[in-house]
Amino acid sequence: MKNILFLIFIGISAPSIAQTYNADKVNKKAIDLYERALLKVQDGQLKEAIPGLKKAIETEPKYADAILSLASVYGEMKDYKTAVEQFEKGRAIDTNYFRFFYLPYSINLAGLGRFSDALAAINQFLSIAELSDRSRKSGEYRKRSYEFGVQYTNTYPATNYVFAPVNLGDSVNSDKSEYYPSITINDSMFVFTRRGAGFREDFFESTILGSRKYAKSRLINGDINLEPSKGAINISQDGEWLIFAGYNFRGGYGDFDLYISYYTPTGWSEPENLGRNINTESWESAPSLSPDKRALYFSSNRPGGYGNTDLYVSYRQPNGRWSPAVNMGASINTAGKEQAPFIHADNATLYFTSDGLQGYGGNDIFMCRKGPNNQWSLPENLGFPINTIEDEGSLFVAADGKTAFYASDRSDSRGGLDIYTFELRPNVRPARTLYVQGKVYDIKTKKGLPSAVELVDNLTQKLVMNVQTDETGEYFITLPVGKDYTFTVNRKGYLFYSQLYPLSKNQPDSTYKKDIPLQPLEVNASLILKNILFESKSAELQPISLIEIDRLLQLLTENPTLRVQINGYTDNVGKPADNLKLSANRAKSVVDYLVGKGINLTRLTYKGFGETKPIADNTNEAGRAQNRRTEFVIIGQ
Repeated sequence: MKNILFLIFIGISAPSIAQTYNADKVNKKAIDLYERALLKVQDGQLKEAIPGLKKAIETEPKYADAILSLASVYGEMKDYKTAVEQFEKGRAIDTNYFRFFYLPYSINLAGLGRFSDALAAINQFLSIAELSDRSRKSGEYRKRSYEFGVQYTNTYPATNYVFAPVNLGDSVNSDKSEYYPSITINDSMFVFTRRGAGFREDFFESTILGSRKYAKSRLINGDINLEPSKGAINISQDGEWLIFAGYNFRGGYGDFDLYISYYTPTGWSEPENLGRNINTESWESAPSLSPDKRALYFSSNRPGGYGNTDLYVSYRQPNGRWSPAVNMGASINTAGKEQAPFIHADNATLYFTSDGLQGYGGNDIFMCRKGPNNQWSLPENLGFPINTIEDEGSLFVAADGKTAFYASDRSDSRGGLDIYTFELRPNVRPARTLYVQGKVYDIKTKKGLPSAVELVDNLTQKLVMNVQTDETGEYFITLPVGKDYTFTVNRKGYLFYSQLYPLSKNQPDSTYKKDIPLQPLEVNASLILKNILFESKSAELQPISLIEIDRLLQLLTENPTLRVQINGYTDNVGKPADNLKLSANRAKSVVDYLVGKGINLTRLTYKGFGETKPIADNTNEAGRAQNRRTEFVIIGQ
């Protein structure tokens, strides 16, 4: 809502449109009080204007101009309930005089979420024959917003969901504006931007202590705060990288560029410009790094886009460099402004703001989900009351998929924008996400090994995440709950590692700590393939088995002199002779697959051991499941 509303009601107080209300007959004392109050309104002193308007109304209880002005002041202050009450008092005095006020009245009804009532009010406004083109255009715009609000309410009827944002308190917020919250997946660090004097913006950090308590925020250590003009900040899920927008930094290309800083024992490193493939002479800001640190989403107003600002993405290559940024396309970007992208820890749910997509009349928050072919779904509005008739800002959603953070200037703000937390409505939540971290090391020397760590969706057999450990072998990878995954680690010169994480049925409450020893490639080195599955009494490979067998195929392809033996084992259910034959046939199935993929049969052999070499107790199902296994052994190099 803009100050133009005051000009509307000042400009239409003409007797010619009145029936029972006549402004010329208002008490002169009331008029004087009213006009003095309007001077405060025009100076932006809204709260200070309220007592004068109320005194004018006390002096002249039927003073429609003062009542409608008071309604608009409350509307400007986002006190929609009181504004609606005052508008309705003014309407009761003279419905004909009120008709031009159906526009601001409708806006305040929509502010309360009363979209059906707002739609009825705006239709009343649009029925006025003598509306100016500008007023009619404004009314039509609001009508589309209210129609959307009605449709969304009908699609997602009221449930038990309660939108109740909680201010993060004095440990995080101050009398200045705080915004762009970003949190590591394990809550070890919480970073945000705070505006200082003039154009200065600084980056602060805190930690979540639990039960909505936060450690006292402090300036982020290192060189990252030396330059005064900065903006949006994003911390990687593992807490190792900070990517942020900076203006006029050394080595910049013009306007705001994106920079990266790395965590060190002495603080954050000197910021580095992310280079020409990401930055241009135009504005780049609002970075969001994917949990595997392979994709960087951001907003830019560079030429060649669809509108004012568009969303772009760049991918980190195996050599560590970023690919040329690409526009995310017309299904996401519009002729308006798309900003504040946030990719969740599930690596499949993207939130962003837009004023070009249909919403409630301001800058709304939208979401889209990545499908099986890495195609993004059409954007979906998060709905009222998360989105309102006002402009919404950046959103951050924690790993649990329901705890959200955003910046707002609500009534309990310490000053300007404060950071709040609230619970997301279920239908717009991402997948709940856990994580696994640990160290990859040589099983003999215990030395850490830089390695590739991958997460594959067992259902689609598609790669979900791919991360590289650091130089000491430390790794961190997210695990979106709700699916089954195969987790693999690869390094040249070593046997690969594979582990199944079945998260589709059970949602464990804890995260995983997993140190992974890798075996050097040498004769007699062996590895159990834990995800090779067969139907009961069958030697036919199930599709899920190909995830691990393809790792073995990769190992044999990269090491063309390697020779292996595939061994098959069963539990003790059934006749020993039948089990021996079944285990041999299952091992042969693996060999046949590898040969079919181009591996020379002379490099492969197989053998079945039946139930003769159990590694667990056969008296219970858990033990029998371990005994039903396939392994390979290196027999030559």
